[in-house]
Amino acid sequence: MEPQFDKTQNVGLKHFVNSARFSFAGLRHAYKHEAAFRQELFAFALLLPCAFWVTQDRFISAVLIAANLIVIAIELLNSSLEAVVDRTGLEHHPLARAAKDCGSAAVFVTLLAAGLLWSAALAQFFLEQV
Repeated sequence: MEPQFDKTQNVGLKHFVNSARFSFAGLRHAYKHEAAFRQELFAFALLLPCAFWVTQDRFISAVLIAANLIVIAIELLNSSLEAVVDRTGLEHHPLARAAKDCGSAAVFVTLLAAGLLWSAALAQFFLEQV
């Protein structure tokens, strides 16, 4: 078993470095083990330059980018929720299923929100072209 992390010694710059290290470890884990995370990261990489192409308004570009980052963040939370549920037991239980389904629904809702924002930006872009 891994030794327990001593939070009392985790202050100042050490806290910042550890937080960054833990965050990157989480990103690496999600990239390695979560197909949905890889797909959303790939979509983000494709959409990032598009956010600057579809509008000259940098605020709108930032909103489009933030929408995709929120999708990725919710996917990470969903993955962590699934890991905790699986850690407690792999048997089928209605509450475990509800927790996983709600996490999946949270990702779906953020994808809808991002899709709505992107649709509005693209509609405006194409209407300005005519």
